[in-house]
Amino acid sequence: MIGAHPALPHPADSLTSSRPPLPNDEVLNGYRVLRQIGSGGFSLIYLAEDQETFDQVALKEYFPKRFAARQGARWIQAAGAEHHASFDRGRRLFFQEVKTLATLRHPSIVGVSHCFVANGTAYSVLSYEPGTSLARFIQNRGGGLSVRFMLTVFPALLDALELIHRHRHLHLDIKPSNLRLRPGGRPLLLDFGSAYKLHYGEGSEKAKLVTAGYSPPEQYQSGDDIGPWTDVHAVGATMRTCLDGKAPPPASERLAGPALAPAVQAHEGRYPRWLLEGIDWAMRLRPIDRPQSASELRDYLLAHAPGELPAWGEGEARSFAPEQERADYTEGDQSRGTTDAPQWPTTR
Repeated sequence: MIGAHPALPHPADSLTSSRPPLPNDEVLNGYRVLRQIGSGGFSLIYLAEDQETFDQVALKEYFPKRFAARQGARWIQAAGAEHHASFDRGRRLFFQEVKTLATLRHPSIVGVSHCFVANGTAYSVLSYEPGTSLARFIQNRGGGLSVRFMLTVFPALLDALELIHRHRHLHLDIKPSNLRLRPGGRPLLLDFGSAYKLHYGEGSEKAKLVTAGYSPPEQYQSGDDIGPWTDVHAVGATMRTCLDGKAPPPASERLAGPALAPAVQAHEGRYPRWLLEGIDWAMRLRPIDRPQSASELRDYLLAHAPGELPAWGEGEARSFAPEQERADYTEGDQSRGTTDAPQWPTTR
């Protein structure tokens, strides 16, 4: 049973205000923690070893940054009485993420085997594959990624999203730090903590979980405008980041005025026009003006792609040499929401 530890009195001064990781070599449910490899706004991620098979896995620990604290070396609980409801709700959503992933089998979606309860919190066991995050890759390269790279990553990602949408789920947190690049550039979509079951015509408070630059205007609302086109916008914004080397301006700035030049203007002559038009199409502010499904954008990219593409540039190839691979699953502490999201005008 998850709740107050039966043996500890939980004095306030015994709680740590930061998020220290579990000790290395800690054993949980048959998995030995090797080291921390990543973190997000709601979790810490460890490289662990199955003690029976000796396989390496990614062990994800529910540990929300804003309203949880660790007591001693292991136990996690709400940071105060005022945070109990948020902590419990987040833990339920953590289990929902596992349930969602268990229904989705795709080469570009991170696999999950099971979850368990320990230390007052929840853990999930994910497949582990070497690689680096797209965020770090863009940072190292400074943008300007090749057409070959774009066509290696994004049709595969959109194909995975099509499966997610077909099961009436949305991801709602697509961004470079949630995309892992395996050797050869094969993408792996991570972090389904914002995903929720889609009921067309019904709003959801989860629509308020936003990431500036990647979330479109309707994601700040609680209305019925959330749909596959919402994830499509985030894909378009991620593609634009691959060219620019930085995140697009927040949707609020783009609504207020011309905060972002269209890709067909900003990158004219450096990329094929069909690719730039596809990015601009995906990033339209009004949902009705975007591709209405992931498959629509995927098919557009594949239909316009040349049959033969040159190999990646030397710099891109070097970035995937084994000694260059990073072990981190997320880039630092990615907080997955805002509590003071503005109210947006209806756009659809």
